[in-house]
Amino acid sequence: MPELPDIVVYIEALCQRVLGQEVRDVRIVSPSVLRTYAPPFDAPVGSTVTDIHRVGKRIVFEFLRDSGEGRQLFLVIHLMVAGRLRWEDPGKAIPKKIGLAAIDFDAGSLILTEQGTRKRAGIWLVEDWSGVAALDRGGVEPLEVTVDEFATALRAENRTLKRALTDPRIFSGIGNAFSDEILWRAQMSPVKRTAQVSDVEAGQLHEAVVESLTDWTQRLRDDVGDEWPKRVTAFRPDMAVHGKYGEPCPRCDSPVQRIVYASNETNYCATCQTGGKLLADRSLSRLLKDDWPKSIEDLEEA
Repeated sequence: MPELPDIVVYIEALCQRVLGQEVRDVRIVSPSVLRTYAPPFDAPVGSTVTDIHRVGKRIVFEFLRDSGEGRQLFLVIHLMVAGRLRWEDPGKAIPKKIGLAAIDFDAGSLILTEQGTRKRAGIWLVEDWSGVAALDRGGVEPLEVTVDEFATALRAENRTLKRALTDPRIFSGIGNAFSDEILWRAQMSPVKRTAQVSDVEAGQLHEAVVESLTDWTQRLRDDVGDEWPKRVTAFRPDMAVHGKYGEPCPRCDSPVQRIVYASNETNYCATCQTGGKLLADRSLSRLLKDDWPKSIEDLEEA
């Protein structure tokens, strides 16, 4: 699932290409992608992109529909797990099977695709910011809050650290991949309960969140340059632990471990994060059942 660093880089690439541009057409080939029916899907046609925002893991286009009246319109895209954005030549055909929709500009066409049979990505059209705000899950922005505000949000519910970091009602924009990297950087166990986190540990985790998200956003930004972000993936070769089961930890060389539950997988270093203790899947099954959703998609849609 594209997370905060991916969404930020997507938005930066979009701003370079479509700010101030007029929408020429909106094409929908998969009606299920539309999550609202009023305004109609083609309402942005003829309007100008005035800004692009991030709300959690959502990309929000702000349009000016009538320069005389100054009427606004917002189009919201949530990529979910498998949704991706492509920037193609103007009027490029939407790919069969994986293509969902396209927004056409003079400079090019933004095409929304989604791999797999479960189409979870969505598009919403709303006429004011209150409609956008209604889609926000309410989590605090992890790069904008103070240490104290972070600690308050963290302890609002007694969850595992893994669940707290990935819950959009608690923190905005963090998902499965970067939560693993954050916990590795903080040297904290993914199954430690938030109620057990001391003030010092909360500060340590907040620092890891800021450093990880800032560092990864800059890495992705440097990798993309002026091009379009095409390698949007949860598995990157220079990640420390996420997707690295069995490979050596970059800090201590111990093999990276994992916890698997349903379609979720958490990667961690036992030496760095759990005092050398292996977190056996079987012994954690009740904890995972009680504290984790069956899938990241379920968590996003809850």
